[in-house]
Amino acid sequence: MYVEQIMTMLGLSDLQFALAAIGLLILIAVAILNIKYARARRKAKDQSEYSLDDRFGKEPSFGQGFADGNTAGRSEPSFGEPLTTISAPEKYAIDPRIDCVITLRFDEGISGAEILDEINAWTDLEAQSTARWMCEGLNANLDVAEDWEELHPDSTYSDLQLAIQLASRKGPIGVLELSDFCSRAQALAETLGSQIDMPSVSTMLDGAKELDVMAAESDIQLSINVLFDEPCPWGNFDALMRQRGFKLARNGRHYEYLSKGMVIFSSADLDPNKSVSQATLLLEVPLVPQEERAFERMLAEGIEIAQAAHGRLVDDNGINLSEAAVISIRQHLDILYANLEKSGVPAGSSTASRLFS
Repeated sequence: MYVEQIMTMLGLSDLQFALAAIGLLILIAVAILNIKYARARRKAKDQSEYSLDDRFGKEPSFGQGFADGNTAGRSEPSFGEPLTTISAPEKYAIDPRIDCVITLRFDEGISGAEILDEINAWTDLEAQSTARWMCEGLNANLDVAEDWEELHPDSTYSDLQLAIQLASRKGPIGVLELSDFCSRAQALAETLGSQIDMPSVSTMLDGAKELDVMAAESDIQLSINVLFDEPCPWGNFDALMRQRGFKLARNGRHYEYLSKGMVIFSSADLDPNKSVSQATLLLEVPLVPQEERAFERMLAEGIEIAQAAHGRLVDDNGINLSEAAVISIRQHLDILYANLEKSGVPAGSSTASRLFS
């Protein structure tokens, strides 16, 4: 009765009242989503600040590899969870294989300074976004070859590309974050008086989910454990690792094996104040080109370290690694490399570096 009185006072029909009620429910739902999103951002920020010791505290699992032919207690090989690593900031080009790309087209060339004045106002996006976003302009200067480039204030551009990464190790981009980015792109197009070419949000979200599934299946880390018969004094272990071509990392707790200036595998963290009972070598498969033969080289180094320091190669359960398990791992790796190549994200490429970061 009370509802009917309200409808009569407002002059609303049953349909109008129902639509108004639905609209109110949608507004409440959006408000709740915004609150949850804000909490999620704060949680993600808090988690990103944990220490290096916490980052490397959990060692990944790995099945059997190579040692003697003892089959007692043998388990099948498995792949561990990826380690999050910290690297220096790197500049990348927009890549439609992993980016949502929005294009703005200008009727006349526009200066980079004018575009940058608007883009530089997006400082809050830098703080809020969990995904990498980029901007490139198609150079329209007569004395410069037409090409996509990072924006320069003194250049003129005929087209503009805005892009945000669809997925990473944190997962696929969220609907609110993507919607916010698209809204900013639309507002920029209106401000600059340009046409805009933008896929639908649903299409981009579907692409993000597919990319995330592929990345999750390919984000593999391998480990080889060297268990010493007697603890190896740190000084002796350090000398052995350096002799084998390893370099002590800046944190002074793990070693890196480089090829052509790039880390292809490393050791898990160690305590320099204690003797070493076990050394674990780690390889993040998607981040190293296949031609580096990183697993074979890591396996060879593990064998050499074991022989030099009186140790043996074991799995995470302390069981000697077998040759059969290594053959199985090689087969898995061949399939993994092929799948990455087929997906357009070859192992060790800049695209893979972004996706698996």
